[in-house]
Amino acid sequence: MAEKAPGGVQAVERAFELLELITDAGGEVTLSELAGSANLPVPTIHRLLRTLVKVGYIRQLPSRRYALGPRLIRLGEGASKQLGALARPQLKSLVDRLGETANMAMLDSDMVIYVAQVPSLHSMRMFTEVGRRAHTHDTGVGKAILAQLDDEVVRRIVSRAGMPTPTDKSIGDPESLIADLNRIRKRGYSIDEEEQEIGVRCFAIAVPDAPTPTAISVSGPVSRVDKAFADRAIPLLRQAAQAISKEFNHD
Repeated sequence: MAEKAPGGVQAVERAFELLELITDAGGEVTLSELAGSANLPVPTIHRLLRTLVKVGYIRQLPSRRYALGPRLIRLGEGASKQLGALARPQLKSLVDRLGETANMAMLDSDMVIYVAQVPSLHSMRMFTEVGRRAHTHDTGVGKAILAQLDDEVVRRIVSRAGMPTPTDKSIGDPESLIADLNRIRKRGYSIDEEEQEIGVRCFAIAVPDAPTPTAISVSGPVSRVDKAFADRAIPLLRQAAQAISKEFNHD
């Protein structure tokens, strides 16, 4: 088998390239769309797709389009748990120093998924749990993540996912969201100003150089999470995000 190693490594790289292209396209594509994105001959793409379908990492829809397969869910869940475990000490430090709930979330297709949490000791706190999926446009972590992406990518994400408005403070259209993302890029952190839940404010910061777009946040009632809280929280969030980034990229 040794003589096949170079070709095998190249095949693995190409297979993962196809999986990432399908993910970037929103989870499903046609063969011709892949051919336009991947710098590979169509027969090679078709052969790789057939193999990935056979092992369950891609599925072929009745429309003949190719979609991400169910076996990826198990891999993703395992990776999320591991990354969440790496971040937990930093989240606990935030809770110890700020007294409010700390979360970490990652971009999962067109939504965010919460992968780690250390809750506040207060009885009144934001209700979010590990494994919960949420929209990007009305959450602190979601907007911190979107602010790292190009505006056209953001528009595609919210076009596919929709922009529900759970409160009267939620952003409900793409251009208002883009304007808010520009403000986030300038100041370096996002604010969920009662956009997900009335009475709850959240500050969030993206984790730099994460393997997938990721953000951490602290959240709590507006009565406690105020301007003075922000002045203390933002530097600590920034330090925690840098420390988590180093954990993610530690060789």
